[in-house]
Amino acid sequence: MLILIVFISILSTNFYSINKENQKEKFLNFFENTYLKKTTRSIINNLNPKFSYKSFQIKKGDTFKKILDTANLPKGEIKIINSNLSKYKSINKLYEGQKIEFKLDNTKPVKVLEIIFEKSKLKHVVFSRLNRNSDTFKYKEIEKNLKKITVYKEAQIKNSLYASATNVNVPPNVIIDFARIYGFQIDFQRDIWKNDLFQIVYETFSGSKGQILDTGNILYANLILQGKDNSLYLFKTKDGFEHFDEYGKSVKKSLMKTPINGARLSSSYGMRKHPILGFNKMHRGTDFAAPKGTPIMASGDGKIIRARWCGGGGNCVKIKHNSTYTTVYAHMSKFARGIKEGVKVRQGQIIGYVGSTGMSTGPHLHYEVIVNGKRVNSQKLKLPSGKILKKKERKLFELRKIKLNVLKSELINSQ
Repeated sequence: MLILIVFISILSTNFYSINKENQKEKFLNFFENTYLKKTTRSIINNLNPKFSYKSFQIKKGDTFKKILDTANLPKGEIKIINSNLSKYKSINKLYEGQKIEFKLDNTKPVKVLEIIFEKSKLKHVVFSRLNRNSDTFKYKEIEKNLKKITVYKEAQIKNSLYASATNVNVPPNVIIDFARIYGFQIDFQRDIWKNDLFQIVYETFSGSKGQILDTGNILYANLILQGKDNSLYLFKTKDGFEHFDEYGKSVKKSLMKTPINGARLSSSYGMRKHPILGFNKMHRGTDFAAPKGTPIMASGDGKIIRARWCGGGGNCVKIKHNSTYTTVYAHMSKFARGIKEGVKVRQGQIIGYVGSTGMSTGPHLHYEVIVNGKRVNSQKLKLPSGKILKKKERKLFELRKIKLNVLKSELINSQ
């Protein structure tokens, strides 16, 4: 019996081993199956989306050619797009802030199916490929289903412009734009007194349910400071939209008076006792105290020639505006997105945020203006004024001003 049991055990073990080897071989053969390989490969390929979108927002100096190069499209596609679209003026007249979107078919080779241009807040221009195998694009304009509403708001300034405007439901981006417009001539820390008044007429765009989806231009703005009007009107010139005062003079200057809103002048230009070194030293800039993270703006158009650690200045940015003016912004907590040496910036663009890096006793902006290589007092600097409208443009502006004043009166009466 013992011999029989041992014999049966040996046979069973051997049979199990042979069966296991056969199953293993079948399993490996299954994975080597050609059809399975093709199916797996097809499933993996389909995990990547067949269609994708690439969006761009036009910056100053951008061209359609530059956008095509940035989109990393095949050279053949770029040639086809240029041959189809070059006859349309809309692609050669891009404006700052305009949005362009590409719809791509990612099947090899990659092809552009649609190019969508934002012509205005209410209208899109679409270039559509007839089909994937065609090299022809068709043109069409699409009206967005948005309703444009012109809004009037006014309020007394109790604590700050931002808080007062927020209390009457002015959107934050409109408040920032309002402050940017007046940043060329108004010091928001010292020029605004309690109970001064602001007025604003701006555009909003709402959806089918009445919800505000976007905001447009500030058509009219007024800061009534100590009883004195500072009315500004939006007017389109050959160079684009600008705000002009009642005499047809542009408020835009070569440099803004202050590159930061809501800040307190904590240390002026001149001799002072250095807060860290402890001895008297010439302070060749202006310090603005503000909470950490407060946005800092470029005070004029220019090119960034420094955006790095500057020793005692901490994180700093230096902008060359032209052959005469250069500005420096120091002690930043961090740089704004995309800010680096060699980048061109526009007036009012956010370049960084208030901090206390380097030799600093608290969060503030150290701001310098350099004229022909010499540091000067930015607060006493007489800056070149903006252009003055003349002849035909002045007549058109006067008509525009009358229309906006009537519009403002109608909005006030309707409220």
